Amino acid sequence: MPLAVFDIDGVVADVRHRLHHIEGRHRDWEEFFEAADTDPLLPEWAKLVADLAATHDIVWLTGRPEWLRSVTTTWLDLHGLPIIELHLRPPGDYRPAPRYKLDVLRRLAPRRVAAFIDDDDLVVQTAVDAGFPAVLADWVPRGSTLRRAQDADGRT
Repeated sequence: MPLAVFDIDGVVADVRHRLHHIEGRHRDWEEFFEAADTDPLLPEWAKLVADLAATHDIVWLTGRPEWLRSVTTTWLDLHGLPIIELHLRPPGDYRPAPRYKLDVLRRLAPRRVAAFIDDDDLVVQTAVDAGFPAVLADWVPRGSTLRRAQDADGRT
């Protein structure tokens, strides 16, 4: 089956409750990520995942660090989201989100990426420019804190 590739944070997981950990000068990345297990589900968009799972293999592509694999799979399972394949940021990889995610999309391309959904407009534009069918998930307001974390710090 073709692939439907989804980001997690800001797409199916609402991260707004933990952004305070990375606001300002003294960003506490460990606390930010450790609170990921308490993210509320964005149910309308989880339904989109379920709908696409009928005709696509679901692949998760997140900027979360690899050490969050267990937390992330538990969270996905708790919310009934399929866990066929999960790509997390390798240790020490702090590339901006557009570069990191495009690299993974290119590795997935031979398996036919039919859809890519992400909340970062720079990631989406980079994917579109590279020829991938990408859609911006704009249902959760994305402020400067999350933009900096994804595009400058290379952390999520």
